[in-house]
Order: sequence, then C-alpha cells, then structure tokens
Amino acid sequence: MGNLTPELARYRDEIRELAANYGLDFYEVIFELVDADELNMIASYGGFPTRYPHWRFGMEYEQLSKSYNYGLSKIYELVINNDPCYAYLMRSNSLTDQKLVMAHVYGHCDFFKNNEWFAKTPRKMMDMTANHGARIRRYMDRHGVGRVEDFIDQVLALDNLIDIYSPYVKRPDRIDVGAEQSGEPGKFQAKGYMDRYINPPEALRAEREKATQQRETAVKYPERPARDVLKFLLENAPLESWEQDVLDMLRDEAYYFAPQGMTKIMNEGWAVYWHSTMMTRNLVEASEIINYCDAHSGTLATRPGQINPYKLGVELMRDIEDRWDKGKFGIDFEQCDDADLRRKWFRPTNQGKEKIFQVRKVHNDISFVDEFVNAEFAEDQKMFVWGFNQQTGDYEIVSRDWQRVKRSLLDSLTNFGNPIIQVTDANFGNRGELYLHHDWVGVDLQFDYAMQTLEYVQSMWKRPVWLETRDEGQGIVFRYDGKEHKRFDSKGSQTPEDTVGQGAPS
Repeated sequence: MGNLTPELARYRDEIRELAANYGLDFYEVIFELVDADELNMIASYGGFPTRYPHWRFGMEYEQLSKSYNYGLSKIYELVINNDPCYAYLMRSNSLTDQKLVMAHVYGHCDFFKNNEWFAKTPRKMMDMTANHGARIRRYMDRHGVGRVEDFIDQVLALDNLIDIYSPYVKRPDRIDVGAEQSGEPGKFQAKGYMDRYINPPEALRAEREKATQQRETAVKYPERPARDVLKFLLENAPLESWEQDVLDMLRDEAYYFAPQGMTKIMNEGWAVYWHSTMMTRNLVEASEIINYCDAHSGTLATRPGQINPYKLGVELMRDIEDRWDKGKFGIDFEQCDDADLRRKWFRPTNQGKEKIFQVRKVHNDISFVDEFVNAEFAEDQKMFVWGFNQQTGDYEIVSRDWQRVKRSLLDSLTNFGNPIIQVTDANFGNRGELYLHHDWVGVDLQFDYAMQTLEYVQSMWKRPVWLETRDEGQGIVFRYDGKEHKRFDSKGSQTPEDTVGQGAPS
C-alpha cells in the first residue's frame, strides 16, 4: 500500500485502528509519499494526475510552486474521494505533521463515505478521469489541440451553470423518457470503449432530430425553467459529436466536485475534530507538543473579516457536541428567553457524540449553518457582517446581529456564491433564440463576466442568446448575437449604452 517508510507505515496502521475504534467508517486509504514539487503537480490537477491536458493545470502548478517556494503556502494533505481513497503526504513534513495529516485524512475519508451529499458521486473517479484524459487526447489528435482546448475553455467557463441538487431529485424527462443520465436523448450509459456500439451515431442523430421536432411543436420549451444549463446545451445545442462527448465528460466532473463545495465547512471541521482528538489523546509525544500546536493553530488561524472553514466547522461541531451533552436542545431550551439561564443550562444527556455523527451524515454547509448557528455561538465566535462605508472610504463592521450574520453567511454559501442562471425559453421570439434568466436575490451580476458567459453560450447555441437580470433593482436584458452585445431595459427598449461590448467567440 503506497510507498511509506516503515515508521510511517507503523503510524498509519495505528491511526487507522484508532479511527475505527472512535467509530469512523472509511474506505481503504492508500497513502503516497511525494516531494513538494510532485504534490504541487498533483494538486494542480485537482488530485488526479491522469487528467486531460489543459493550460489551466500548468497555470495552477506555477502558482502553487511559487507560493510554496516563497514560503507563502504549503500543502499539508491532499485526499481524493474514491474507493479506495488516495492521500498524498509531503516527504519533507516532520513526523508530527505526518501523523496529524494521516489522522486528518481518515476524518475526510469517513465523511466521503458516509455523508449523504457524496452518495451520488462516482467512487471510481480516478479511473474515470484517466478515461476522460485518454478520450480528450484522442480528440486532440483528430481535431487539433487548439480547437479542442478552445472548446474546453468554453465549457470550463460555464461549468458552474449546473443544478447542484439535481442528482438528489428524481424528475421525469421532458423529452425522451428513455434517456439515461448521459444527458443526450436516447443515449444509454456505457464505457468509453463500448459507447460507439451501444449508442450508434446514426441512432443518436435520429433521436436528436426527433427531440428538435418535439421542441419546435411544443407550446413552450422547456416546459419549466432548466437550471442545468450545461445539460440543456448538451441535449439541444447543435454540437459536433466530439463536442458533445467533451461537454458530457466535463459536466460529469463538475457534478463530482460539487459536493465538496457544498460541504467544505463541515468536511474540514469534521477532519479537524478527529485529527485534534486523536493527536491530543493518543498520538502526540511530549517532545512534539510545540510542533503540533504550531501546525494545528496555523490551520485554524482566521484573518479579521474572513471565514476559515476549518475553524468555523470544528467550532460548530464542538458546540453541537457540547449542547447535546448538556441537553441544550428541544422545546424547553428553545423557548427559554433568559440569556444567562441558557448559558448555564445543564441537563446532561451525553448525546453529543451521537449527534455529531448524525449531523455528519445528513447535512451540507447550508443546512449545517442554518440549523446550528445561534446567538450564543455567533457571540462566542465574535462573528460580524462587514461592508464598505462610502462616506469614510473604509471597510468596517456593519452589524453583529447574529441573524444578520447567519443570513449573510448563508447567502455566500448558496450555489457557492455563484449566480443562479436558468434557461426559460429555447425559442424566444419564435426565432430559435435562447433566453436565460438570472434569479436575482439582491446581488447584481458582474456584467463583464456576464457578457463573456453569453459569448460562450452563443458559440454553442449558434443563435442569439438573451440574459434577463437586474441592475440596482431595475430590470435589464442583455443580448449577444455573435457580433455585438446589446442592452435593453425591462420594457424592451435599448438603453443609451446599448452596445456595451464588442467581440466574437473564439
């Protein structure tokens, strides 16, 4: 298993046994010992060293390498949601760091296996990314590196336009009831090397034509707003077969990574909880205490005005455990208005450990924060909302009200802070134009990014694309036809700055 030294292998076995005795349940974990340069390379690929070639991986590698060489950052651990889980240890780390990292990794692996939001992720992602890499390399050989890479650029710019909750909701298909999860009407799931035989191109072409006819004769298409824009383009845009395959692969990868964004605070908090438990109770020698405290405190360090997911996650986990151990839950506690009595509340039930395991299983970050952040926790953690004061020209604390703090935090977590864009009409004006709607909740789009997004969508749709949004609360619509951007007010009239940008999709 891996290439660990005998000493590290002995500690790995000890930590694995400790984790199991504490009640953690995880896939087999394979640890690999790598140099700093190798770890930066693997991290730049998102943990998958066999991914497809693309310039952004090189850019991320350069950034990580320079940051490490200049002493600005250091990767302590990297673990992959897979069965078995793969984890990478930096060879230059001290023994204390290696023990901390291995304990941290087992916390992550337990979370990957047991949290419901990871239940739909493929557990053989290492093999899947290798397959994706091989297929994309073949397309590059056939169609040219530049052409395929340009299309990948477009997809990656749109890969947040997915419905992160769709894997957990079963909905009837709107067009083809026989369509599988592949995203294309009439296409069945198949391994890459068997795809051509199970899904003949001629049959898929006929299915697409049938779907197009059904769309054109429908009163409205889609019947309801489609939040998964990538899936909609996959099913309906006039893409070449290799473009459909690349889009399908990158969309699958986007869904694989989505639960990690949905549970960042919980996942890191859970891992910190267990590494600190195992290290302080079982693993740290007297001579290692200073080194351990230095590494652990660095992990939990928080800059004013920022949220550290490690710190917030572990503090909330510990607060939940403490509250459920002392009986600080239920109707009697919630209805108590005496702040002093709430703090001194002690009706021991010793249900804390059971409760945090339950929380680990069913929650994501949004429900975690929404259900368990209360006035006492926000005050103890000195949480606040900050903003820019136009009069003074400084950033300052706006409010310490715990409900406003929680609302602000939830807003930043919703859809990872990305705007929610939906397809509402694929035949707008009866001209085959695509109409997108921004679900505006008080935060305006960054218009330069929005216009670039329209260019990428239009390059796939081949027809003009519209985007309805708001600017300071007022309705506004953007349109891109492949040559120029135009801007309209909510009544359809062009605004004075009607042409707000020039450009054509590459």
